[in-house]
Amino acid sequence: MSRPVVAGVDGSSASLAAAEEAARAARQRDRPLHLVHGFLHPLGYGVPLNPYDLGLPAPTDGAQKMLEQTARDLTGRWPGLRVEVRQVAGGPGATLIEESRRAELVVVGSRGLGGFAGLLLGSVSGQVASHAHCPVLVVRPTEEPVPTEGPVLVGVDGSESAELAVGYAADEAARRGTDLVLLHVAPTDGTATPGREGLVTDGAGTRDRAEAPDRVEAPERAGHEPSALLATAVAAARGSHPGLTVAGRTVRADSAGQALVEASGQAVLVVVGTRGRGGFTGLLLGSVSQALVQHAHCPVLVAHPYGQGH
Repeated sequence: MSRPVVAGVDGSSASLAAAEEAARAARQRDRPLHLVHGFLHPLGYGVPLNPYDLGLPAPTDGAQKMLEQTARDLTGRWPGLRVEVRQVAGGPGATLIEESRRAELVVVGSRGLGGFAGLLLGSVSGQVASHAHCPVLVVRPTEEPVPTEGPVLVGVDGSESAELAVGYAADEAARRGTDLVLLHVAPTDGTATPGREGLVTDGAGTRDRAEAPDRVEAPERAGHEPSALLATAVAAARGSHPGLTVAGRTVRADSAGQALVEASGQAVLVVVGTRGRGGFTGLLLGSVSQALVQHAHCPVLVAHPYGQGH
């Protein structure tokens, strides 16, 4: 079965931006694109209020026309794109989570109207980000176009979740024909390894601080020496994708989320795991994820394993 890329669409500018990125992702993966509109009962619910009324709310002509027009626009800009459109009775969170069971990727915008209102900051965002059964691409609204140039960025902390994120990030970088940057965030708690403050690591060795004044090597932490951690992750990414340019960087910051947000300003995509440790603990529901989905300067890919929604 060819898993589709799924985008939730309601006609808002945010959802249309998400649909555009979904089209890009579908073409890169050679997958079909499914545009889905979750519609509700006129009183705001996906099921009738009368428990003896087994009927479901009907799809609307206006929504169908919006979906079909969006599909026409996308196929015009992306030749060869295969698009299907569908209205689904139900709330947006439940709709997209159910669609994710059979999807290659779910793409959402951070704001919407109707069935997808408050997609990131409200309950829907929590539902989709926490419970999807496949990776979720979040397209944040900005006044500028979605970036198309720059490296793919991924946070590294030695956890299994981060390892999965590195694999997804390497795949994305290879598809996009761009570089991959692995970032490890160390605390600014004064525990730097003596005599090492003037060095910076790139995952393959160290060099003088003067060559890269914006980064310093991190101390040992939780049993992982950062340069070794990065070297291992860089080697794994290079081994799985020969020819891919991969760099490992360590930064010291008070906030892992803020460090990633700042670094995202130079990236085309930032990839995060669903769980981590150290600077990435509780990534989906904690400060790091909230910082990224609310403030990242590029789209954010949440690296859910396939078929393992909660």
